[in-house]
Amino acid sequence: TRQHGEAQRLEAELVGARVEERMRKEKILRLAKGFRGRAKNCFRIAINRVEKALQYQYRDRKAKKREARKLWIQQINAATRQHGVIYSQFMHTLAKDNIKLDRKTLSDLAINEPHSFKALVDRVKFMRGPNGIE
Repeated sequence: TRQHGEAQRLEAELVGARVEERMRKEKILRLAKGFRGRAKNCFRIAINRVEKALQYQYRDRKAKKREARKLWIQQINAATRQHGVIYSQFMHTLAKDNIKLDRKTLSDLAINEPHSFKALVDRVKFMRGPNGIE
């Protein structure tokens, strides 16, 4: 009976390992859903493609934030130049005047609230003085 119990335990471990392996393969193939060719249903190919896709995903989450910031800066620059102020001078003077608005908010103001944004630009012009010199 002792040997019988040992055999059952080994069989349970083996079955458990098979279940874990199947679950791992199913997870990879689930992540590969929508891929082209054998990458969607052939495990050996799918595992490489999924790994690379996850690398791209990580990289592009960072790039998305950079792209958004670049867009906000372009929008602020375009709006400030309409009022005769350069972006860098605008941001510098805001920081000096302790006006703590981030670029996302300033961009939103420039697009959706042009009068409020103009008030900020006028404040910057006032702070810079009559000749535009600090």
